[in-house]
Amino acid sequence: MIVAANWKMNPALDQASVLATALASQSFPKIKRILFAPHPYLVPMSVRLTSAGLEIGGQDCHFADHGAFTGDVSAAMLRDCGASLVLLGHSERRAAHGETSEIVAQKTTAAMAQNLDVMLCVGETKAERDDKKAEQVVIDQLQASIPKHAPPNRLIIAYEPVWAIGTGAVASPDDVAAMHNVIASVLAERYGANHAPSILYGGSVNADNAASLFSIPLVGGALVGGASLEAGAFAAICAAAQAANSLRVDL
Repeated sequence: MIVAANWKMNPALDQASVLATALASQSFPKIKRILFAPHPYLVPMSVRLTSAGLEIGGQDCHFADHGAFTGDVSAAMLRDCGASLVLLGHSERRAAHGETSEIVAQKTTAAMAQNLDVMLCVGETKAERDDKKAEQVVIDQLQASIPKHAPPNRLIIAYEPVWAIGTGAVASPDDVAAMHNVIASVLAERYGANHAPSILYGGSVNADNAASLFSIPLVGGALVGGASLEAGAFAAICAAAQAANSLRVDL
């Protein structure tokens, strides 16, 4: 199981320090914990948390290695700041910054060239779901966003229905299971069922609904937004993941 915290453009530095202290004090040995921190916090978070068993990731990168791209960061810069992976294709980047799946693929190629793993986000809007286009939208995003030669062991997929991000709405278990099955089929066709990347669910994941989400067979963890800014809530999600992981091993 993988549980990833996406802090987005949060929090203030003093709160980030408090959260880091809490994360460092928690232990979930069978869970892969990831923190996608704001770029200015990458170095201090890496120094404080890598030794505590967390992986540190950037929230985006440019597809170029260097150049006149004011405000952007390269994959190499993320790596040099202690990141081991990067979050790409998030719906907030696709919508607010006009990122196409082709741009996401370029960024994925650049990140992997710098030895960064990639968590790649896909998901449909409410209008697309209402129009019964959700599955095709996600399939198209997967096929266009994953570079042809991207190795599966360097890739994690996060399914985040856009209408559920930060809204409190969560896809039904049946909808989550159906979409994860679709994603798994696409990945299995490319990589083979035994080598396909993990698939996480994201979209208003919290301490109350995590256990039910993790009970869905193809849900390999969670990408957590708002709840990751509360140490207790994030710990509860990690605990739910660890319990689900143990249950799957027992089965």
